[in-house]
Amino acid sequence: MAGVVGAEVTLVGRLPGGFDVGAMRVELAGGANGVLKAWPRVRPNQLDESLRTQRIVEHMRRRGYPTPAWLGVGATATHVWHLIDFVDAAPAPELTPSLVEQLTEINELQAGQASEPYDHWSYAWRLATGQDFGRDLAPSLSRAVAGLSEYSSAVSALVERLRLMCADGSPPAEPPDMVHADFKPDNVLVRDGAVVAVVDIGNAGSGTRATDLTTLQWHTFQDPLDDARRRLSTRILDLVGWEAAAVLAATQILVQLEWPIRHGRHEVVPGVVKRAHRALDELNALR
Repeated sequence: MAGVVGAEVTLVGRLPGGFDVGAMRVELAGGANGVLKAWPRVRPNQLDESLRTQRIVEHMRRRGYPTPAWLGVGATATHVWHLIDFVDAAPAPELTPSLVEQLTEINELQAGQASEPYDHWSYAWRLATGQDFGRDLAPSLSRAVAGLSEYSSAVSALVERLRLMCADGSPPAEPPDMVHADFKPDNVLVRDGAVVAVVDIGNAGSGTRATDLTTLQWHTFQDPLDDARRRLSTRILDLVGWEAAAVLAATQILVQLEWPIRHGRHEVVPGVVKRAHRALDELNALR
């Protein structure tokens, strides 16, 4: 690692959060702080994926996008790691109307900035419509989503509703925008009410920035965010139209269902189903 980043690296301690692998705070020679993450090597192209993300980060930072610099990417025989700048700020404890407005403005920096052929928009269409997943960005997730209807009658009915809503959609055009792909409060660092960084950008790629607005919208189903959610709906429809908005909403819902089912969080599923139907009702009202 020292050879890649050009400085000695000392582990300081584990940082809070991080469901998959967590993160370690480190100190570089000279006193700078960084955040280290390492994943077991499970795919042959895993290092290339991290290098792709590093290129996206460099590209977006040149355009003022508030994500920490990646200081280095590397691999051992068993792990792939990356080291990024440490940002002295805390994850947003909850969304507020001000934070939603700030994040919507940050999202605009993604416009026209697709720089890597890693297409989240086409993936969303295939996931939402049940198309062949042989070329998918995440085939294992697609296979899991394909089996969701077997979980319960309530989930089966929801999946059928999603499929019907998306049946008339068509494959999207060439992806124009940079997509963060995990644009949620946990990945927003805030200081004194201001967004200072958007992190966990490891799955970033191309598509439509409406993908990230749809993820953000999923987290606005509580007071006092009804007005903010309506503004997000208007913005999403302005960007992609109703049919594509339905595809993005369906993808978000399917992913939100798959995660607690895969991890045995069965008590969460009824709430996801309820929120999903409400989201679809609101979208249908705008058709």
